[in-house]
Amino acid sequence: MLSSIEFIKQSLGLHLFFARIMKEHSFFLQAAFTPRDTSFAQQADTFRREFDGLLGEAVHLSDGIVNPAVLRSGEVVTPFTLDAEKATTFFTGVQIPTQLTKEEAGLSGGNCDTGTGVMPLCDKGDKGTGIISLPKLEKRVFELNKRVINATAGLIQFKKNILSNVLNCKMFTFNYPLLIIHITREAELYLTQLKRLQRREMPSPKKEARELEFFWNRQMAEHAKFIRGLLDPTENDLIIQANNFGNEFDQLTAKAKAALESTIPLEKITGKSLRATEDLRNFKAQGTQGILECKIRSIIIPLLGDHVLREANHYLRLLKMFEKARENSNSKNQAAP
Repeated sequence: MLSSIEFIKQSLGLHLFFARIMKEHSFFLQAAFTPRDTSFAQQADTFRREFDGLLGEAVHLSDGIVNPAVLRSGEVVTPFTLDAEKATTFFTGVQIPTQLTKEEAGLSGGNCDTGTGVMPLCDKGDKGTGIISLPKLEKRVFELNKRVINATAGLIQFKKNILSNVLNCKMFTFNYPLLIIHITREAELYLTQLKRLQRREMPSPKKEARELEFFWNRQMAEHAKFIRGLLDPTENDLIIQANNFGNEFDQLTAKAKAALESTIPLEKITGKSLRATEDLRNFKAQGTQGILECKIRSIIIPLLGDHVLREANHYLRLLKMFEKARENSNSKNQAAP
């Protein structure tokens, strides 16, 4: 069972990454509807604003509390996030609250002092809420999780309704059907992980590593394919690179699925997934910078470039965590008599 402090830290770290992802999913849906579907665009905007608020609360609670590794990973914000939001607001007219990004960029990690007292304390620092008791913080995070669970469940259903309309030729959107499936998967993962945290469950490290490596290898493959399809036809070299990444991650996804089904050991795949994700991350970073500098021809909105970059950074942190856990486990096994 998760301790109170682990429940708090894991919940807030998850929100700093995924609540931002959800609000951007809502924006990508909003921006892709035709004028005929104004009501759907308004619903997407409502979800976007709701996740703005939820992310803002998570940021407010996180300073001095959240795991520093999450903040260092580049999954919360990147050097491009603020400029990508400003450019995207310029292109679409949708007002994205950049203050949230500035606040996230200024967060500091830390640990609560659980001590031995009856009321353990967390010092949330100058930018936070000052000294707060651990039970009080735990209650606030639990209530935040409940609201995020409800919002995410609603967003999942909204995405599924859109996909059904698109596949039945009742609606046109500029988003690929696969992209709608792709972002629904991510929302479902967020929801699953939040429900587990609410139950204070500790997942099996090996099982979680197998599941997440399969999940994110598939997402990385699809990112590469989306990039390939959104580049201008004149960007031949970049199209070839994106296609190669798509093929590489298709193979890694198949191997991760085999590991998930226990037909091959996961340790034979994780190192390859790590190296491939680092390469894809660098490709995304260069692409995002090129889009912001108007050096790449595409129909990729700047915020989408930064969005997929952050997801690669998130996956890299997980892969490094999995490798470290396995190395520690091997060391213990070798040291045992």
